[in-house]
Amino acid sequence: MNKLHLKLLSLAAKGEIVPSQKLLKTPEQIEAIRRSADLNTAVLDYVGEHIKAGISTADIDRMVYGYTVSHGGVPAPLNYEGFPKSVCTSVNNVICHGIPSEEEILKEGDIINVDVSTILDGYFSDASRMFAIGSISPEASKLLRVTRECVDLGLKEARPWGHLGDIAHAINSHAQANGYRVVEEIGGHGIGLEFHEDPFVSYVTPKGSEMVLVPGMMFTIEPMINEGSPDFYIDEENGWTVYTVDGGLSAQIEYMVLITETGAEVLTR
Repeated sequence: MNKLHLKLLSLAAKGEIVPSQKLLKTPEQIEAIRRSADLNTAVLDYVGEHIKAGISTADIDRMVYGYTVSHGGVPAPLNYEGFPKSVCTSVNNVICHGIPSEEEILKEGDIINVDVSTILDGYFSDASRMFAIGSISPEASKLLRVTRECVDLGLKEARPWGHLGDIAHAINSHAQANGYRVVEEIGGHGIGLEFHEDPFVSYVTPKGSEMVLVPGMMFTIEPMINEGSPDFYIDEENGWTVYTVDGGLSAQIEYMVLITETGAEVLTR
């Protein structure tokens, strides 16, 4: 029994929530996941070079599919639990899981989240970015800025032997200080060997709560920040697309991180 295992047993005995051994990636797994993450980042870079007013969200889907498969990967969302496309494209008041469409044309002033997830050699990676289409309103610009600040503040709290709640508290406090609300029921997740692993990563829990952060853990930091109510509804026709209940704007930025002995390594952004 190694020192790490003994430490986890000791923490568990004190009532702490600790990750199971299967959630701690081995060095070999980490290297393979890094390669998947590199491709995922390259896909988002490619989208960033070509996204503009006048293209459809279906055009973005084709970009993601084409770039991913031409580089040996598979888009993880495609056919995942019935999701019909290779990427999620969430525009303006769509919080997440927007389905690309030929009819949805990007226009000046839109904000859009492009959420890319990749499988390479059986290993999973995930990240999303917000894109501003042309000149956007001051309100939208502030929302994008604060969302990025929230993620970066959360990242600073991603320290070994801290807690997931430390990340949540930093994010939620900054969002509320700027007049925004964090979506409560949808959060981040473990990733690497599967698309969605434990733990569920909340962004509204108190500092010092939730699972202990242990070297080898890998998960996403991806708060969804609403300018109005944190409540939402899901499109009844497609069963996927999540909208703000009041029509307000929503933004999300997603990093995939690895907890190390000294801090957190950002694998995708």
